Amino acid sequence: MQHILLQTTIEGDSDDWHIGRFSHLKAFLEGIRDENGEQAFRVTARNRDPLGQGDSVLSRLHESGYQQLWLFAVDVGEGLTGDDCAGISRFRRDGGSLLVTRDHMDLGSSICNLAGIGAAHHFHSRNQDPDASRQRIDDNITTDISWPNYHSGANGDYQRVEAVGDVHPVLRDPESDTGVIAFLPSHPHEGAVGAPPEDPTARVILKGCSQCSGRDFNIAVVFEQSEAGGRAMAESTFHHFADYNWDTSAGCPSFVSEPPGDGLLQFPEALRSTKRYVQNIAFWLAGKA
Repeated sequence: MQHILLQTTIEGDSDDWHIGRFSHLKAFLEGIRDENGEQAFRVTARNRDPLGQGDSVLSRLHESGYQQLWLFAVDVGEGLTGDDCAGISRFRRDGGSLLVTRDHMDLGSSICNLAGIGAAHHFHSRNQDPDASRQRIDDNITTDISWPNYHSGANGDYQRVEAVGDVHPVLRDPESDTGVIAFLPSHPHEGAVGAPPEDPTARVILKGCSQCSGRDFNIAVVFEQSEAGGRAMAESTFHHFADYNWDTSAGCPSFVSEPPGDGLLQFPEALRSTKRYVQNIAFWLAGKA
């Protein structure tokens, strides 16, 4: 059994994207069974310690006994200290696996300081997308949020996604008509990810399409295991994993202003596809796919 840490980069503000807003994900991961019918993953979920010093777990993650870190960067830029980044980076160098996800504009930009995978995340004011044509607003509905902010649909709705290149194990879905993951939750303003050109182990595997501009955008970048460290994945938004995006009745912080949709409720296949994606990520990071 592998031990997964689900961790946010905030202290636990009840009116923010604290770790309790990922409870459906935790429950689903805990329910996954291995080939012998045994529980495949033990899951711990926590927010970071108060800022001002390194987080007691992240800064020493390489000594923790966890095999996977699923990091939800929900801060506004200061969510990880230098010690936190050093601990996470060493964890991966020692063979640990990472899923690192964020959201629009500069939300979660503290992850830029993570070795390797930090370079896959593009923000408004840090590590900008090298394609200057993408340094522009996509979601023109929520006007107080700037780029990157790809509009894949309302919270509570779903988007159709498309594999890039050879189908990666993370995207295989034997229950889909095509054998490939086809749907994920949508979000009005997703962030930007890309494969760092200097890293031959990294590639984009999945893309979506903006409902505002019609432009495609990257959703997931994988890093294969190498001398640099364990497997890792960079994801465009934590909203693919949040309770509110799986079930809007779970509620959201008060600053969320966009009206939700009910597409996932009306089309259960999209939520099934999403859960298959999550299961695939967990097994791939464990080296079992």
